[in-house]
Amino acid sequence: MRLSEFQQLVKDEFGEAKGEWIAHSHVIGALGVTAEVAIDTGIDLRNVWEQLCIDFSIPESRRLGKDDPRF
Repeated sequence: MRLSEFQQLVKDEFGEAKGEWIAHSHVIGALGVTAEVAIDTGIDLRNVWEQLCIDFSIPESRRLGKDDPRF
């Protein structure tokens, strides 16, 4: 997963402002750090996203992001 894909998933799920706040402020339970710190320290982006989904009870059906009607 690329950083841009991770950022888009966060934005799609939480909205731009709330998504930025979550990435900056929410300490991910299983990782013990925020998403920003996890990313900066090299933790796999897919793992960071999955842990955010677990913490916020995001259903499996929404974890892959929104469907893009252009494809």
